[in-house]
Amino acid sequence: MLLIEDDDADAILVEELLLDTGLRFELTVATTMAQARTTLAVQPIDCVLLDLHLPDAAGTAAVTAVRELAPGHAVIVLTGLSEARAGTEAMAAGAQDYLVKGKVEPDLLRRTLRYAVYRSRTERLAMEAQSVRLRAEENARLERGLLPPPILGTSTVQVTSRYLPGVAMALLGGDFLDVVVGDDGLLHAVVGDVSGHGRDAAALGVLLRASWRALVLGGHHGEDLLHLMERVLVAERGSDSHFATVTLLTLDQDKGTATVFLAGHHEPLLTSQGGTTEVRAAHGIALGILPGLQNWPSTTVPLPAAGALTLYTDGLTEGHNGTTGERLGVEGLLNLINTAAPADAATQVDLLIKQTQALNAGRHTDDLAVLHLQWSLP
Repeated sequence: MLLIEDDDADAILVEELLLDTGLRFELTVATTMAQARTTLAVQPIDCVLLDLHLPDAAGTAAVTAVRELAPGHAVIVLTGLSEARAGTEAMAAGAQDYLVKGKVEPDLLRRTLRYAVYRSRTERLAMEAQSVRLRAEENARLERGLLPPPILGTSTVQVTSRYLPGVAMALLGGDFLDVVVGDDGLLHAVVGDVSGHGRDAAALGVLLRASWRALVLGGHHGEDLLHLMERVLVAERGSDSHFATVTLLTLDQDKGTATVFLAGHHEPLLTSQGGTTEVRAAHGIALGILPGLQNWPSTTVPLPAAGALTLYTDGLTEGHNGTTGERLGVEGLLNLINTAAPADAATQVDLLIKQTQALNAGRHTDDLAVLHLQWSLP
Protein backbone atom coordinates (compact mmCIF):
# COMPACT_ATOMS: atom_id res chain seq x y z
CA MET A 1 0.00 0.00 0.00
CA LEU A 2 0.99 3.59 -0.59
CA LEU A 3 -0.07 6.21 1.95
CA ILE A 4 0.08 9.76 0.61
CA GLU A 5 -0.04 11.89 3.76
CA ASP A 6 2.02 14.93 4.82
CA ASP A 7 1.01 14.84 8.49
CA ASP A 8 3.37 12.56 10.45
CA ALA A 9 0.86 12.01 13.27
CA ASP A 10 -1.88 10.94 10.87
CA ALA A 11 0.57 8.66 9.05
CA ILE A 12 1.47 6.91 12.33
CA LEU A 13 -2.24 6.55 13.19
CA VAL A 14 -2.99 4.94 9.81
CA GLU A 15 -0.09 2.50 10.20
CA GLU A 16 -1.31 1.50 13.69
CA LEU A 17 -4.82 0.93 12.36
CA LEU A 18 -3.43 -1.24 9.56
CA LEU A 19 -1.55 -3.35 12.10
CA ASP A 20 -4.78 -3.81 14.07
CA THR A 21 -6.62 -5.13 10.99
CA GLY A 22 -4.54 -8.32 10.98
CA LEU A 23 -3.86 -7.93 7.24
CA ARG A 24 -0.46 -8.68 5.77
CA PHE A 25 0.80 -5.51 4.13
CA GLU A 26 3.80 -3.44 3.13
CA LEU A 27 3.33 0.29 3.58
CA THR A 28 5.17 3.06 1.78
CA VAL A 29 4.59 6.66 2.83
CA ALA A 30 4.84 9.66 0.49
CA THR A 31 4.36 13.21 1.80
CA THR A 32 3.76 14.85 -1.60
CA MET A 33 2.23 13.94 -4.94
CA ALA A 34 5.69 14.25 -6.47
CA GLN A 35 7.04 11.56 -4.12
CA ALA A 36 4.00 9.41 -4.88
CA ARG A 37 4.69 9.72 -8.60
CA THR A 38 8.23 8.43 -8.10
CA THR A 39 7.03 5.52 -5.96
CA LEU A 40 4.28 4.47 -8.37
CA ALA A 41 6.77 4.49 -11.25
CA VAL A 42 9.07 1.90 -9.67
CA GLN A 43 7.07 -0.02 -7.06
CA PRO A 44 4.07 -2.36 -7.43
CA ILE A 45 1.11 -0.99 -5.45
CA ASP A 46 -2.32 -2.55 -4.86
CA CYS A 47 -3.98 0.28 -2.96
CA VAL A 48 -3.43 4.00 -2.40
CA LEU A 49 -4.57 5.75 0.79
CA LEU A 50 -4.83 9.43 -0.11
CA ASP A 51 -5.08 12.52 2.06
CA LEU A 52 -6.86 15.36 0.26
CA HIS A 53 -4.64 18.13 1.62
CA LEU A 54 -1.14 17.85 0.23
CA PRO A 55 1.44 20.58 -0.43
CA ASP A 56 1.25 20.03 -4.20
CA ALA A 57 -2.31 18.70 -4.69
CA ALA A 58 -5.67 19.06 -2.95
CA GLY A 59 -9.29 17.95 -3.20
CA THR A 60 -10.56 16.13 -6.24
CA ALA A 61 -7.50 17.30 -8.18
CA ALA A 62 -5.43 15.01 -5.94
CA VAL A 63 -7.73 12.08 -6.75
CA THR A 64 -7.51 12.81 -10.46
CA ALA A 65 -3.72 13.01 -10.27
CA VAL A 66 -3.47 9.62 -8.54
CA ARG A 67 -5.88 8.01 -11.03
CA GLU A 68 -3.75 9.30 -13.90
CA LEU A 69 -0.58 7.99 -12.28
CA ALA A 70 -2.11 4.64 -11.31
CA PRO A 71 -5.29 4.00 -13.34
CA GLY A 72 -5.59 0.36 -12.27
CA HIS A 73 -5.07 0.86 -8.53
CA ALA A 74 -7.60 1.06 -5.72
CA VAL A 75 -7.78 4.56 -4.22
CA ILE A 76 -9.23 5.23 -0.75
CA VAL A 77 -9.52 8.84 0.31
CA LEU A 78 -8.92 10.02 3.89
CA THR A 79 -11.10 13.00 4.83
CA GLY A 80 -11.49 15.18 7.94
CA LEU A 81 -14.47 15.35 10.28
CA SER A 82 -15.53 18.73 8.86
CA GLU A 83 -15.42 17.62 5.20
CA ALA A 84 -18.95 16.33 4.77
CA ARG A 85 -18.97 16.34 0.98
CA ALA A 86 -15.32 15.65 0.29
CA GLY A 87 -15.71 11.87 0.35
CA THR A 88 -18.58 11.68 -2.13
CA GLU A 89 -16.85 14.19 -4.44
CA ALA A 90 -13.69 12.08 -4.29
CA MET A 91 -15.63 8.96 -5.28
CA ALA A 92 -17.19 10.87 -8.16
CA ALA A 93 -13.64 11.73 -9.24
CA GLY A 94 -12.63 8.05 -9.31
CA ALA A 95 -11.85 6.91 -5.76
CA GLN A 96 -13.17 3.48 -4.74
CA ASP A 97 -14.15 4.61 -1.23
CA TYR A 98 -13.45 7.14 1.53
CA LEU A 99 -12.80 7.05 5.27
CA VAL A 100 -13.23 9.82 7.83
CA LYS A 101 -10.18 10.34 10.02
CA GLY A 102 -11.01 9.79 13.68
CA LYS A 103 -13.93 7.49 12.89
CA VAL A 104 -12.04 4.54 11.46
CA GLU A 105 -12.07 1.21 13.29
CA PRO A 106 -9.83 -1.74 12.32
CA ASP A 107 -12.78 -3.85 11.13
CA LEU A 108 -14.08 -1.03 8.94
CA LEU A 109 -10.63 -0.40 7.52
CA ARG A 110 -10.12 -4.10 6.74
CA ARG A 111 -13.48 -4.38 4.93
CA THR A 112 -12.90 -1.12 3.05
CA LEU A 113 -9.45 -2.18 1.86
CA ARG A 114 -10.61 -5.59 0.67
CA TYR A 115 -13.64 -4.18 -1.13
CA ALA A 116 -11.66 -1.37 -2.77
CA VAL A 117 -8.95 -3.70 -4.06
CA TYR A 118 -11.53 -6.22 -5.32
CA ARG A 119 -13.52 -3.48 -7.05
CA SER A 120 -10.46 -1.95 -8.71
CA ARG A 121 -9.31 -5.36 -9.97
CA THR A 122 -12.80 -6.08 -11.32
CA GLU A 123 -12.85 -2.72 -13.10
CA ARG A 124 -9.38 -3.32 -14.54
CA LEU A 125 -10.32 -6.78 -15.83
CA ALA A 126 -13.48 -5.34 -17.41
CA MET A 127 -11.44 -2.63 -19.11
CA GLU A 128 -8.92 -5.18 -20.38
CA ALA A 129 -11.72 -7.39 -21.70
CA GLN A 130 -13.27 -4.40 -23.45
CA SER A 131 -9.90 -3.49 -24.95
CA VAL A 132 -9.42 -7.05 -26.21
CA ARG A 133 -12.92 -7.07 -27.71
CA LEU A 134 -12.39 -3.73 -29.49
CA ARG A 135 -8.99 -4.87 -30.75
CA ALA A 136 -10.51 -8.10 -32.07
CA GLU A 137 -13.27 -6.17 -33.84
CA GLU A 138 -10.76 -3.81 -35.43
CA ASN A 139 -8.54 -6.71 -36.46
CA ALA A 140 -11.55 -8.45 -38.02
CA ARG A 141 -12.33 -5.36 -40.09
CA LEU A 142 -8.72 -5.08 -41.21
CA GLU A 143 -8.55 -8.80 -41.98
CA ARG A 144 -11.58 -8.50 -44.25
CA GLY A 145 -9.67 -5.81 -46.11
CA LEU A 146 -6.54 -7.97 -46.35
CA LEU A 147 -8.43 -11.10 -47.47
CA PRO A 148 -11.33 -9.98 -49.70
CA PRO A 149 -13.61 -12.26 -51.71
CA PRO A 150 -12.23 -12.71 -55.23
CA ILE A 151 -13.94 -11.28 -58.31
CA LEU A 152 -13.82 -14.27 -60.68
CA GLY A 153 -16.57 -13.69 -63.22
CA THR A 154 -16.76 -16.76 -65.45
CA SER A 155 -13.23 -17.97 -64.72
CA THR A 156 -12.83 -21.69 -64.11
CA VAL A 157 -9.72 -21.22 -61.94
CA GLN A 158 -10.25 -22.48 -58.40
CA VAL A 159 -9.02 -19.96 -55.82
CA THR A 160 -8.04 -20.90 -52.26
CA SER A 161 -6.71 -18.20 -49.94
CA ARG A 162 -5.62 -18.10 -46.32
CA TYR A 163 -4.43 -15.34 -44.00
CA LEU A 164 -3.10 -15.90 -40.46
CA PRO A 165 -1.82 -13.25 -38.05
CA GLY A 166 1.40 -14.26 -36.40
CA VAL A 167 2.14 -12.23 -33.28
CA ALA A 168 0.73 -11.97 -29.79
CA MET A 169 -2.91 -10.98 -29.33
CA ALA A 170 -3.55 -11.89 -33.00
CA LEU A 171 -2.08 -8.57 -34.00
CA LEU A 172 -2.33 -8.22 -37.76
CA GLY A 173 0.57 -7.43 -40.03
CA GLY A 174 0.77 -6.06 -43.53
CA ASP A 175 0.39 -9.24 -45.62
CA PHE A 176 -2.34 -8.98 -48.26
CA LEU A 177 -3.69 -10.81 -51.30
CA ASP A 178 -6.40 -10.47 -53.93
CA VAL A 179 -7.70 -12.03 -57.17
CA VAL A 180 -9.87 -10.44 -59.88
CA VAL A 181 -10.81 -11.22 -63.45
CA GLY A 182 -10.65 -7.99 -65.44
CA ASP A 183 -12.67 -6.84 -68.44
CA ASP A 184 -9.91 -8.34 -70.60
CA GLY A 185 -10.90 -11.81 -69.36
CA LEU A 186 -7.50 -12.38 -67.74
CA LEU A 187 -7.13 -13.48 -64.14
CA HIS A 188 -4.99 -11.07 -62.13
CA ALA A 189 -3.57 -11.93 -58.70
CA VAL A 190 -1.45 -10.15 -56.11
CA VAL A 191 0.30 -11.16 -52.92
CA GLY A 192 2.15 -8.53 -50.89
CA ASP A 193 3.86 -7.92 -47.59
CA VAL A 194 4.21 -4.51 -45.94
CA SER A 195 7.21 -4.25 -43.62
CA GLY A 196 6.42 -4.25 -39.91
CA HIS A 197 3.51 -5.42 -37.77
CA GLY A 198 0.51 -3.89 -36.10
CA ARG A 199 -2.40 -1.71 -37.13
CA ASP A 200 -0.31 0.73 -39.18
CA ALA A 201 1.18 -2.04 -41.32
CA ALA A 202 -2.21 -3.74 -41.65
CA ALA A 203 -3.94 -0.50 -42.64
CA LEU A 204 -1.28 0.17 -45.26
CA GLY A 205 -1.69 -3.40 -46.55
CA VAL A 206 -5.46 -2.89 -46.85
CA LEU A 207 -4.87 0.37 -48.72
CA LEU A 208 -2.43 -1.22 -51.18
CA ARG A 209 -4.73 -4.18 -51.74
CA ALA A 210 -7.74 -1.97 -52.41
CA SER A 211 -5.65 0.29 -54.67
CA TRP A 212 -4.44 -2.75 -56.61
CA ARG A 213 -8.01 -3.94 -57.20
CA ALA A 214 -9.22 -0.53 -58.35
CA LEU A 215 -6.21 -0.03 -60.63
CA VAL A 216 -6.52 -3.50 -62.21
CA LEU A 217 -10.22 -3.01 -62.89
CA GLY A 218 -9.28 0.37 -64.36
CA GLY A 219 -7.01 -1.32 -66.89
CA HIS A 220 -3.57 -0.85 -65.29
CA HIS A 221 -1.15 -3.78 -65.40
CA GLY A 222 2.52 -4.67 -65.06
CA GLU A 223 5.10 -1.93 -64.49
CA ASP A 224 2.47 0.79 -64.76
CA LEU A 225 0.44 -0.85 -61.99
CA LEU A 226 3.48 -1.27 -59.71
CA HIS A 227 4.47 2.36 -60.30
CA LEU A 228 1.03 3.58 -59.21
CA MET A 229 1.00 1.26 -56.19
CA GLU A 230 4.39 2.63 -55.15
CA ARG A 231 3.08 6.19 -55.44
CA VAL A 232 0.18 5.26 -53.14
CA LEU A 233 2.58 3.62 -50.68
CA VAL A 234 4.92 6.61 -50.55
CA ALA A 235 2.04 9.05 -50.14
CA GLU A 236 0.30 7.10 -47.39
CA ARG A 237 3.07 5.51 -45.31
CA GLY A 238 3.75 7.05 -41.94
CA SER A 239 7.50 6.48 -42.11
CA ASP A 240 10.10 6.31 -44.88
CA SER A 241 11.16 2.95 -43.43
CA HIS A 242 7.93 1.30 -44.61
CA PHE A 243 8.20 -0.64 -47.87
CA ALA A 244 6.29 -3.48 -49.49
CA THR A 245 7.25 -6.60 -51.40
CA VAL A 246 4.77 -7.66 -54.07
CA THR A 247 4.15 -10.44 -56.56
CA LEU A 248 1.86 -9.67 -59.49
CA LEU A 249 0.56 -12.51 -61.63
CA THR A 250 -1.61 -12.50 -64.76
CA LEU A 251 -2.95 -15.88 -65.85
CA ASP A 252 -4.07 -16.23 -69.48
CA GLN A 253 -6.05 -19.45 -69.79
CA ASP A 254 -6.42 -19.15 -73.56
CA LYS A 255 -2.65 -18.89 -74.15
CA GLY A 256 -1.74 -21.21 -71.29
CA THR A 257 0.72 -18.71 -69.77
CA ALA A 258 1.28 -16.74 -66.58
CA THR A 259 3.11 -13.40 -66.52
CA VAL A 260 4.92 -12.68 -63.26
CA PHE A 261 6.32 -9.43 -61.80
CA LEU A 262 8.40 -9.68 -58.63
CA ALA A 263 8.91 -6.49 -56.62
CA GLY A 264 11.25 -7.67 -53.89
CA HIS A 265 9.11 -10.77 -53.39
CA HIS A 266 10.03 -14.43 -53.82
CA GLU A 267 8.94 -16.64 -56.70
CA PRO A 268 5.60 -18.49 -56.87
CA LEU A 269 5.45 -22.28 -56.81
CA LEU A 270 4.20 -24.18 -59.90
CA THR A 271 2.52 -27.56 -59.49
CA SER A 272 2.16 -30.00 -62.42
CA GLN A 273 1.99 -33.76 -62.80
CA GLY A 274 5.71 -33.96 -62.13
CA GLY A 275 5.43 -32.25 -58.73
CA THR A 276 5.90 -28.74 -57.41
CA THR A 277 8.87 -26.51 -58.24
CA GLU A 278 9.80 -22.87 -57.80
CA VAL A 279 9.14 -20.64 -60.80
CA ARG A 280 12.31 -19.05 -62.17
CA ALA A 281 11.45 -15.39 -62.59
CA ALA A 282 13.32 -12.09 -62.86
CA HIS A 283 13.48 -9.96 -59.72
CA GLY A 284 12.73 -6.28 -59.28
CA ILE A 285 13.03 -3.86 -56.37
CA ALA A 286 10.52 -3.68 -53.50
CA LEU A 287 8.04 -0.80 -53.54
CA GLY A 288 9.19 2.22 -51.57
CA ILE A 289 12.89 1.33 -51.36
CA LEU A 290 13.98 3.68 -54.16
CA PRO A 291 10.81 5.44 -55.31
CA GLY A 292 10.86 6.22 -59.01
CA LEU A 293 13.46 3.62 -60.03
CA GLN A 294 10.75 1.39 -61.57
CA ASN A 295 12.92 -1.68 -62.05
CA TRP A 296 10.37 -4.46 -62.44
CA PRO A 297 11.10 -6.92 -65.26
CA SER A 298 8.45 -9.45 -66.28
CA THR A 299 8.69 -13.20 -66.75
CA THR A 300 6.25 -15.25 -68.84
CA VAL A 301 5.83 -18.85 -67.70
CA PRO A 302 4.20 -21.62 -69.79
CA LEU A 303 1.55 -23.49 -67.83
CA PRO A 304 0.66 -27.18 -67.87
CA ALA A 305 -2.84 -28.14 -69.01
CA ALA A 306 -3.73 -28.94 -65.41
CA GLY A 307 -1.86 -27.55 -62.46
CA ALA A 308 -1.64 -24.89 -59.78
CA LEU A 309 0.30 -21.81 -58.78
CA THR A 310 0.95 -20.95 -55.13
CA LEU A 311 1.79 -17.39 -54.12
CA TYR A 312 2.72 -16.78 -50.48
CA THR A 313 4.43 -14.45 -48.04
CA ASP A 314 7.57 -15.32 -46.09
CA GLY A 315 5.69 -16.22 -42.92
CA LEU A 316 5.29 -19.64 -44.54
CA THR A 317 9.04 -20.28 -44.94
CA GLU A 318 10.82 -18.25 -42.24
CA GLY A 319 9.79 -20.54 -39.36
CA HIS A 320 12.15 -23.20 -38.06
CA ASN A 321 12.42 -26.58 -39.77
CA GLY A 322 11.83 -28.59 -36.59
CA THR A 323 15.18 -30.43 -36.48
CA THR A 324 18.38 -28.43 -37.00
CA GLY A 325 17.12 -25.06 -35.76
CA GLU A 326 17.50 -23.55 -39.23
CA ARG A 327 14.74 -21.91 -41.24
CA LEU A 328 12.36 -24.10 -43.22
CA GLY A 329 13.06 -22.18 -46.41
CA VAL A 330 11.71 -22.84 -49.88
CA GLU A 331 13.46 -26.22 -50.10
CA GLY A 332 11.77 -27.44 -46.93
CA LEU A 333 8.44 -26.06 -48.10
CA LEU A 334 8.71 -27.89 -51.42
CA ASN A 335 9.56 -31.11 -49.61
CA LEU A 336 6.37 -30.80 -47.52
CA ILE A 337 4.27 -30.17 -50.63
CA ASN A 338 5.78 -32.97 -52.71
CA THR A 339 5.48 -35.59 -49.96
CA ALA A 340 1.90 -34.74 -48.99
CA ALA A 341 -0.91 -37.14 -49.84
CA PRO A 342 -3.21 -36.05 -52.71
CA ALA A 343 -6.13 -33.94 -51.53
CA ASP A 344 -8.34 -31.07 -52.65
CA ALA A 345 -6.82 -27.58 -52.78
CA ALA A 346 -8.30 -26.27 -49.51
CA THR A 347 -7.16 -29.35 -47.59
CA GLN A 348 -3.68 -29.12 -49.12
CA VAL A 349 -3.26 -25.47 -48.13
CA ASP A 350 -4.57 -26.02 -44.61
CA LEU A 351 -2.33 -29.05 -44.12
CA LEU A 352 0.71 -27.16 -45.40
CA ILE A 353 0.13 -24.30 -42.93
CA LYS A 354 -0.47 -26.76 -40.09
CA GLN A 355 2.76 -28.63 -40.88
CA THR A 356 4.90 -25.49 -41.04
CA GLN A 357 3.49 -24.27 -37.75
CA ALA A 358 4.10 -27.63 -36.08
CA LEU A 359 7.73 -27.66 -37.24
CA ASN A 360 8.22 -24.10 -36.08
CA ALA A 361 6.70 -24.81 -32.63
CA GLY A 362 6.13 -21.12 -31.96
CA ARG A 363 9.79 -20.15 -32.22
CA HIS A 364 9.24 -17.64 -35.01
CA THR A 365 6.06 -15.62 -35.35
CA ASP A 366 5.12 -13.81 -38.52
CA ASP A 367 1.81 -13.37 -40.27
CA LEU A 368 1.36 -15.27 -43.50
CA ALA A 369 -0.80 -15.14 -46.60
CA VAL A 370 -1.23 -17.98 -49.08
CA LEU A 371 -2.96 -17.81 -52.46
CA HIS A 372 -3.47 -21.09 -54.38
CA LEU A 373 -4.73 -20.98 -57.98
CA GLN A 374 -5.71 -24.31 -59.57
CA TRP A 375 -6.92 -24.85 -63.12
CA SER A 376 -7.57 -27.26 -65.93
CA LEU A 377 -6.95 -25.46 -69.21
CA PRO A 378 -9.03 -26.19 -72.32
